[in-house]
Amino acid sequence: MTVFDRSVRLQADPNVTRIVLVALVVTAMTAFVAAQTPTAKALPLENLGLEHLDIIVPDTAASARFYSRIFKSVLHQQPVRDTLRYFILLGDLPADRQVGYIAIGAAGERMPAIGHYCVLATVYDRAGVASALQSAGFGVAAAGPTGMWPDPDRLELQLFQPPAGLVTAAVPSTLAVERDGLLTPRGVDHVMLRVTSIEKSLPYYRLVYGQSVERPRDANGRVWLQLARNTRLGLEQAAAGQPPTISHYTIKVAPFDRGALETRVREAGGRVLPAPDEPDVVRFADNNGIIVEVRVAE
Repeated sequence: MTVFDRSVRLQADPNVTRIVLVALVVTAMTAFVAAQTPTAKALPLENLGLEHLDIIVPDTAASARFYSRIFKSVLHQQPVRDTLRYFILLGDLPADRQVGYIAIGAAGERMPAIGHYCVLATVYDRAGVASALQSAGFGVAAAGPTGMWPDPDRLELQLFQPPAGLVTAAVPSTLAVERDGLLTPRGVDHVMLRVTSIEKSLPYYRLVYGQSVERPRDANGRVWLQLARNTRLGLEQAAAGQPPTISHYTIKVAPFDRGALETRVREAGGRVLPAPDEPDVVRFADNNGIIVEVRVAE
C-alpha cells in the first residue's frame, strides 16, 4: 500500500474524522475562553497595609538621637552618598527583615518634612498601575523600582510587593545614642494627608485603594481609608493658605505612662501638642517640628 493510499483510507475513516473534529472544537473553545477571561487588574490594590514612612531632616544624627529617646528600638543605619540614613525599627527585626520602620534621611536644601509613606500590596504590577493612573489622568512614578507615585497634590506613595521590609544594606548603627526609649512600637497606625481638595483627591484614592476601604467623614470632616492590618490613611482639607503635605504620622505602641512620655519629649527637645481632634493619642512635634502621634495598639 502506498503512502497515498494510506492517507486516503485515514481521511475516509469516520473515527479519524470525529477525532479531528473534536480536537478542532476543543482548541477553538480553549482559545475563546482564554480571550474572554479578564486579566487581573493592577488597581485597586489588594493592599497589605502601611509598612513604613520617611522623614527628611537637616541633621539625621540629631533626629536619630531624638527618636532613640522616645522609642525602644535597635537603631540601624545605611550609607547614602555622603550621609547616613537611619532607621527606627517598629518591632523586632526577624530573619526575613519584614518589619516596619521610620526612615530618617537628609533633607539637603529642603525643609524638614514627612517625605513619603509606603503601602505593601499582594501584587504590585508597576506597568499596570502606571497604565491605570495615566488612563485616569493622574501622574505616574519616576523610573525605577523605588519610584514614588504622586497623588493630585504630589504627595508621595511608595509601593512594594513582599518580600520588602528593611533593606539589607541597613545594619545596626554605631551612632552614640542614649538608648533609653520609653515606648515599645508595634507598627504604623496611620498617616494624615492634608490635601487641597478632598473631593478632587477622592477619585485618585478610590482608584488606588478601592471604594470599599472608604469610611464616612468624621466629625472633623476627614475621610478615612481603612487599609489592611488595622492601618489607615486620613484625608483632611487644607485650610486657606495651607500647602498640601503629609501633616502627621501615628505609631501604634504598647501601653505607656502618658506623663512620663510628655516629660521625655520635652527633655529630648520636642514639644507636646494638644490633640482635641484625636483625644486617644499623645501628639508632639519632634526636634525638627515634624508632628508625630502615638496611640496604644488595639
